[in-house]
Amino acid sequence: MRRLNKTVVMVGMMGAGKTAVGTALARHLGVPFLDSDEEIVRAADRSIAEIFERDGEPFFRAREAEVLARLLQSAPSVLSTGGGAFLAETNRQMIHDMGISVWLRADLDLLWNRVRHKSTRPLLRTDSPRASLRQIYEARVPLYQLADLAVDAGAHYSVDDMALRVIAALRSRPDVLEEV
Repeated sequence: MRRLNKTVVMVGMMGAGKTAVGTALARHLGVPFLDSDEEIVRAADRSIAEIFERDGEPFFRAREAEVLARLLQSAPSVLSTGGGAFLAETNRQMIHDMGISVWLRADLDLLWNRVRHKSTRPLLRTDSPRASLRQIYEARVPLYQLADLAVDAGAHYSVDDMALRVIAALRSRPDVLEEV
């Protein structure tokens, strides 16, 4: 039996599997699964794309920080974040202080294969979405490397395999995942 003592915050690029793996991880650990983007959408009663379009990215990022703070103060859970949430120093510090960040590390080809047919990614609504993804990836990886733990994603891993890989990584942190 395991007890989760801190919220596990899934970070990484769009398409890395934060929501899918986070949901499976929460099920394995017997804790709630939360999604910061879903919480923002519910509070704003608009899609993230609509928020970006109407209010801009700075407005969205401010709401994102507020939602993260609120969710991190609840009982230990698994929390999936949007791809940009971990970029802000204040968010990284808050996550480090109140939870543990797990970077789902995926290469650019895997990410592109997962996101190229989705119209729900406002940052990829450009003339050259793959070039945009590469630019975002190259800018964000140095910040994702600051995560407490990293777990490599691969096309050959199922969602459940990835959840079990995250649990294996969490075992290195008995302050977070305690065997009882």
